[in-house]
Amino acid sequence: MQDRQTTHEAAEDARNEDIRIWLDGRIVPKAEALVSVYDSGFMLGDGIWEGLRLYDGTWAFAQEHLARLFEAAKAIDLDIGLTPDALFEAIKETQQANAMHTDAHARVMVTRGVKTRPFQHPALSRRGPTVVILMEHSRPQIARPIRLATVPHIRGLPMSQDPKLNSHSKLNCVLACVAAEKAGADEALMLDVHGFVNTTNACNFFIVRGGEVWTSTGDYCMNGITRQKVIDLCRADGIPVFEKNFSLVEAYSADEAFLTGTFGAQTPVAQIDGRMIGDGRPGPVTERIQGLYKALIRRESA
Repeated sequence: MQDRQTTHEAAEDARNEDIRIWLDGRIVPKAEALVSVYDSGFMLGDGIWEGLRLYDGTWAFAQEHLARLFEAAKAIDLDIGLTPDALFEAIKETQQANAMHTDAHARVMVTRGVKTRPFQHPALSRRGPTVVILMEHSRPQIARPIRLATVPHIRGLPMSQDPKLNSHSKLNCVLACVAAEKAGADEALMLDVHGFVNTTNACNFFIVRGGEVWTSTGDYCMNGITRQKVIDLCRADGIPVFEKNFSLVEAYSADEAFLTGTFGAQTPVAQIDGRMIGDGRPGPVTERIQGLYKALIRRESA
């Protein structure tokens, strides 16, 4: 389809050709931000990452994002080599080097470092970790509500690859996205191990039915920070919100649906598996939540 898009569609910005990147304690031009082919992240996806968004000089919910990063590092037994405060100072240093004030997106990536030989054992990673802070001028530019397609891929079980980990090992979600694209959709809707609606390959998923907001139990999806903010905002503003199991049948007949994520905040959904959701346009509850979230961001960056 000619108008296919992603949930991370952004306006072109020529300034991104000259960005400077934080790499292991140095800020270097984009062309010089290189890592070894022996790096654990390149070889095995052995690493973790976090995304943050800059609004009016403030990295929104930075403390929560960094807490999630360090929790993931502990889970995979990876020493980042910096304290959360030191890493945040590095983020601000990179922001300053790029003269960024708003509409910027940062990706903090940490791998187990450079290996001595091309095999998986962690003990072979003897130089590192590798820490990268990459940020771009980034204004979301999503032309229309998103189309989803249900795919056979599910998010991992906690005892295999916990879906709450923001790990570099994203192949499962990439394959889900490929399957959705083959079906003519923008993004994949993934079910959980019991067949209930769960998440998309890149974002958390919500529906609205009869004025109620529903999202998955959270057991098998990324513990999204924007997801939690939406739940908290609904509760504070008197919008009934439920973390619960629900089926595709209930999703197809929803009045509204939307995605949440650090980049796009709340992105309306128009279709699921070719079924139009509501009238295919952002609904009143979605727009109300978008307004509440924008007000929260204004308070955060005041």
